[in-house]
Amino acid sequence: MTALTPPMNGGCRTAPVLKERGQREVFCGLTGIIWLHRKMQDAFFLVVGSRTCAHLLQSAAGVMIFAEPRFGTAILEETDLAGMADAQKEVDRVVAQLLDRRPDIRQLFLVGSCPSEVIKIDLHRAAERLNAQHAPHVRVLNYSGSGIETTFTQGEDAALASMVPVLKETEARELLIVGALPDVVEDQMLGMLRAMGIGPIHCLPAHRIDQETAVGPNTVFALVQPFLGDTHAALERRGARHLPAPFPFGEEGTTAWLSVIAAEFDVPASLFSQVTDAPRARARKAIAQAAETLNGKSVFFFPDSQLEIPLARFLTRECGMTAIEVGSPYIHDALVGPDLDLLPAGPVISEGQDVDKQLARARAARADLTVCGLGLANPLEAEGLSTKWAIELVFTPVHFYEQAGDLAGLFSRPLRRKSILKLEAAE
Repeated sequence: MTALTPPMNGGCRTAPVLKERGQREVFCGLTGIIWLHRKMQDAFFLVVGSRTCAHLLQSAAGVMIFAEPRFGTAILEETDLAGMADAQKEVDRVVAQLLDRRPDIRQLFLVGSCPSEVIKIDLHRAAERLNAQHAPHVRVLNYSGSGIETTFTQGEDAALASMVPVLKETEARELLIVGALPDVVEDQMLGMLRAMGIGPIHCLPAHRIDQETAVGPNTVFALVQPFLGDTHAALERRGARHLPAPFPFGEEGTTAWLSVIAAEFDVPASLFSQVTDAPRARARKAIAQAAETLNGKSVFFFPDSQLEIPLARFLTRECGMTAIEVGSPYIHDALVGPDLDLLPAGPVISEGQDVDKQLARARAARADLTVCGLGLANPLEAEGLSTKWAIELVFTPVHFYEQAGDLAGLFSRPLRRKSILKLEAAE
C-alpha cells in the first residue's frame, strides 16, 4: 500500500474555520432524486409539493414526455394549502393510484418539499401507515428534500439515512460501500476491490430492494460521497464502523481510499500494486494533460455541493493549483478530516455562507477559477471571472482512476475557453 506524504507546511485540519450564517445561495434538495431514481431501479420518489417542484424535477432530469421516470409530484392544490382537504387521505389516495398503475414499485419514498413542510403535512406518519398497509411487497419511507434548510446533495443523504433503520441485521463481516455512483464507475470500483480478494461487498443504495444489503456490528463501511453525514451517523447507530479515508477523487485520493480498505482486509502490498499500478499510471497521465492548464492557477470555492474540500485537495496536490478559499455548506470532520490533513495550509476554510460577504471576498481575490452555484456563475462571468458550475461536478462521473482525467478536465476547460476567447478578441 502507499503512504501519503502530508503537506510540507501542514494541513488544514486544525486551521480556524470561518463560520458564516447569513443569506445563502443553494440548490433544492429535491435534485438528488435525479440521480437516485436512475440508480434504484425498483424505487419511486413521490414528491409532495407544488407545480414549481414538478417543473424543477422535469427540467433537471430532461425526461421526455413519453418516458416513465421513477419519480413524480403529488401537486398541492389550493384546497390543500388552505387546509380544506384532509392531507393524509389525499396522500393515501395518490399512493393507491400510483401503486395500482406501477406494480413494479418495491420502494416508495414520500419526499417532503418546502410547501409540504410549511403547511406541516406529516409525511413520516403517512409513510408509517402506508408501509404497514403495503408491506412486504412495497416498503414506504419518508425523507425531506426541502431547500429551506438543506443544500442539494443532502437529498441523497436524507434518502439513504431513511433506509438504514430498515436494513436487515447481520453478524457477518462485510464491506458496505455507501453513496450513489454511476453504474460504470461502481463496476470499476467493485472490480478492483474483488480483484484484491475483498468481500462480501454490498452497496447502499442497491439497484433493487431484493439484494442482500444488511448491517451489523461486524460491518465496515466506506463512503464515496462527502455529503453523507446523516447516513454515516445512522450506520454507526446500527453498530457499523466507518473507515475514514480521503475521498476517491484523482489518482492520489483513489489510491488512499483503496489503501484504507485494503489494510482493513489484510490485502498484501504486492496484490494491491498488481491491481492498481496500471490504472494509477493511466490516471496520472490523464491528469497531467489537464494540469498543464491548471498548474499555477488559483481557485475559489463557494459552498454548494459539500465536495469542495476533497476537490480542493485534488486540485492543489495533483493539479498544481492554489486554493484561496474553500467554502463548504457543512464541514463534518469524521468525513472530510483525512482530506483536510492533506490540503496544504493557506486557504480560508469557511463553513456556511453569508453570500454578500463571500462575493466581496471572491471579487477581491479574483481567482483564476471560481467554483459556485448556477445562480452566481453568470453574474461573475459578466464581471470577467471564469467559473465552474458546482452542480456539474455531481452529475458527471468523476470518481476513481478512470475518471480522474475527466475530473481535471472539468476545471481546465473554463480556463482554456477563456484563453481562446482572449486570442480571438486580440485578432
